[in-house]
Amino acid sequence: MTYVRYIDRTRDYYAGQGYTKPFGWAHFDEVPFTPLAKPLAACRVATVSTADVYVAGDDGTKPHNAFTGDVYSLPSDTPVARLVSTMEHYDQHATHMDDIDSFLPLTRLAELAAAGRIGGVTTRSHGVFTSYSKRKTLTVDGPEILKRCREDGADVALLTPI
Repeated sequence: MTYVRYIDRTRDYYAGQGYTKPFGWAHFDEVPFTPLAKPLAACRVATVSTADVYVAGDDGTKPHNAFTGDVYSLPSDTPVARLVSTMEHYDQHATHMDDIDSFLPLTRLAELAAAGRIGGVTTRSHGVFTSYSKRKTLTVDGPEILKRCREDGADVALLTPI
């Protein structure tokens, strides 16, 4: 069996970009965990990604006002064919961003909802631009994502970091 040594690849990637200090991975001695209060088949699922995804205009262009900050939300019922990512901050030698459903699986979640495996998908899908700041993630972006998930009535969130 082969697998991607993600931490090693990430360290090598940043070293190749000229960073002299190795990336400091977030580490917590205690991680909060809350068991589901109801079966997954009754839960509304939110998606949260670190990819920059936008809804393409009718001509395929990015709307000029697509993003108003580091955290953004899109309608979850947007056809995946209309979603685009122009993200450039990832290992472009190892992967690509062409398959939106691979990191924002709205099509699969809709299928799971139709099959009764999940209770549904929240009306919005959320994203946050990667700033590589643990402090900002904990004090700004994380609380804003949580606020939006709660507004949408999410019972569980599927996180897809890029």
